[in-house]
Amino acid sequence: MCGIVGYVGDKQVAPILINGLKKLEYRGYDSAGIAVFNNNELEVIKCKGRLAVLEARVGKENLKGRLGIGHTRWATHGEPNDVNSHPHLSKSGKIAVVHNGIIENYMKLKEFLQSKGYNFISDTDTEVIAHLVEYHYKGCLIDAVIDSINELEGSYALGVICSECPDEFIAARKDSPLIVGLGKNENFIASDIPAILEYTREIYILEDKEVVLLKKDSVKVFNIHGAEVKKKPFHVNWDVAAAEKSGYEHFMLKEMYEEPKVIKDTINPRIKDGMIALDDIKITVEDLNNIDKIYIVACGTAYHAGVIGKYMIEKLARIPVEVDVASEFRYRNPLISERSMAIIISQSGETLDTLFALREARKKGARTLSIVNVVGSSISRESDDVLYTWAGPEIAVASTKAYNTQLSALYLIALDFAQKKGCIDKADYERIMDGLKKVPEAIEQVLADKEIIQKFASQHYNAKSIFFIGRGLDYALSMEGSLKLKEISYIHSEAYAGGELKHGTIALIEKGTLVVCPMTQDSLLEKMISNIKEVKARGATVLAITQKKNKEVKKVADMVITIPDIDSDAAPIAAVTPMQLFAYYMAVLKGCDVDKPRNLAKSVTVE
Repeated sequence: MCGIVGYVGDKQVAPILINGLKKLEYRGYDSAGIAVFNNNELEVIKCKGRLAVLEARVGKENLKGRLGIGHTRWATHGEPNDVNSHPHLSKSGKIAVVHNGIIENYMKLKEFLQSKGYNFISDTDTEVIAHLVEYHYKGCLIDAVIDSINELEGSYALGVICSECPDEFIAARKDSPLIVGLGKNENFIASDIPAILEYTREIYILEDKEVVLLKKDSVKVFNIHGAEVKKKPFHVNWDVAAAEKSGYEHFMLKEMYEEPKVIKDTINPRIKDGMIALDDIKITVEDLNNIDKIYIVACGTAYHAGVIGKYMIEKLARIPVEVDVASEFRYRNPLISERSMAIIISQSGETLDTLFALREARKKGARTLSIVNVVGSSISRESDDVLYTWAGPEIAVASTKAYNTQLSALYLIALDFAQKKGCIDKADYERIMDGLKKVPEAIEQVLADKEIIQKFASQHYNAKSIFFIGRGLDYALSMEGSLKLKEISYIHSEAYAGGELKHGTIALIEKGTLVVCPMTQDSLLEKMISNIKEVKARGATVLAITQKKNKEVKKVADMVITIPDIDSDAAPIAAVTPMQLFAYYMAVLKGCDVDKPRNLAKSVTVE
């Protein structure tokens, strides 16, 4: 949930740390800080608030150091304030630590360290690590870090520097992402690739319980027993501009404009001679016939993609599917076995709840297939099979293009499974495939007409509560539309199945209440029209999203946003974009920080 950067080399470290933290601010922005080896001691500057506050303070200091670590925080232990900000210093000021994750046994360790004379000034679990490393330090920093992490329970990505070691620093990880950037006479650590992309494209992706000793001219990786591990560098082929705003006001808007391209990138390479080829995934007819249930496990937006995946897999491949919230999955002792498949969905591939759900499924013998965006991420490495969504870097906290590509991947899986099992005829197969191919163009048209959505948002951005209703695939779409609205505009919102609203919640509908209705399913159109009439009879204002061909919707809705005519099964991938735009403009008009909504972080690497 936090961002870490570290550097050792020939350049002044402070500007590099600040620049890297800017690229990671989407991971946490309650507070920020850096620790630099400067004038033969560790100098720490940290403060509550956005990174700009830290940058202003650092600019007033004369930091000449060439070794340092930095951190941007999303608070877990202790409120956001200057004291709880990272980096944390040990008792003597000799050790500085930045940390992402949660140390579950920190209270036990804290009590032990207090008995040894260590005083604590913060409310964080991280301060325990700084004192613990100092307690174990006997002149060799890496030994002290290894001894310390062998006592830690929980998750961590660490950067550790010592005033007695001016030419090196240590990094380590367990269940929290951390990479090493390999440069010429300089080396880096970071929580995510964008932080160091302008300096190097060669990286090590660290595995769990690996420890790294970094000097300006060398990088050595060890396991927690101190044995050296040989790593193969990974070359990053992203365009640097992909992690920049490129003239757009916000990353979220830029990423919506990238949806047509990334959907093509996800779908087109997997269609060969009119048939789907899922990369190197070797799932045979025999494998599918042996699967009696599929579990789709994910969190947040990825969970909503999974609900649509359930509809499509059950409809086309006729395999029962259960969709689980990842944070609940392993705690309910799921009835999963060797005859189960688990489809794991995560944009970052590092979502901790989802990673633990994957491990639970594997432990019980299930075959695992992950849908992730980040090559080499923990979930992709630990899955039996992986289908990458080629969305590129997604910087805005609120997911947009990653969601569209997750849907695209799920449609490919559903069609592939159906075709292999013989559950779909040629006409339906070609119909849905044709619909998928038309999605990018449909989204381009939605984006071209965005002013219509912007105008409607300008009339309703002061709403106190907004409801989303839909049926079938549109119900799953409603859940995502509702989440997008509330996470960036802070407007209360709920999503309901179209027929469920009248079973109690319709009591909340009064004059002027806004109800948003995605209506892309031809077979359910008449029923949704009836639901619209029900809420309008109670005074609601209705915004409908549907294909241009559905002229009758205009007779009942107050406002209709149309998408080009596209097959009903494929339409939800295109119909989510108007709802993303609606949420975006509502947030902008309210003056909200669209890319960094309060209390949220991009990659949730704590339980």
